Amino acid sequence: MGERSTQKRQLIIQAARRVFAEKGYKDVTMTDIVEACGISRGGLYLYFDNTGELFLEVMRAEEGMADDVFSGQLGEDAAAVDVLMVFFREQKREILGKKGDLSMAVYEYCFTAGGKEEPSFRRRFESAIMALERLIEAGIADGSFYEVDARAAAHNIMYALEGLRICSRTMGLTEVAVDEALFALAGGLVME
Repeated sequence: MGERSTQKRQLIIQAARRVFAEKGYKDVTMTDIVEACGISRGGLYLYFDNTGELFLEVMRAEEGMADDVFSGQLGEDAAAVDVLMVFFREQKREILGKKGDLSMAVYEYCFTAGGKEEPSFRRRFESAIMALERLIEAGIADGSFYEVDARAAAHNIMYALEGLRICSRTMGLTEVAVDEALFALAGGLVME
């Protein structure tokens, strides 16, 4: 693929990401993507056959950007507690839908298009667990976190965050409710 084709493909993926974040997965049509990209329908079909294929490409791009959920957040010498708080702040924005989050689109894809078998979803979740586990181990080592099973704690935190995302999308959550939940999660780790 030439440089111009690669750029056009990236333009399509970026525009599609915005559309999926706004509308979810099931309500997005190829026409929506055409309008968001400003290209012809035929031009879009040169790159992608359907919204499912395009959504998976958006998710692959996301996976590449989120390989380490903590990279670039703070300096290398930042305390584990500080990194955890930055992580929770980012999660709060996503939970409350203030970031152009794709979680609703992912849920819809999984339930309508059989995406449960899509390995990138599992890899992304496992990558976050592994990064969180390393952070917890660092906090234990520097004495700022309680002695806990770091892997189990990382799993529990990620499951709780996923539950908060679902509740936020289905029932709505207040900022106070999210703060309380995140405070409780931090309280299970952070020594006073």
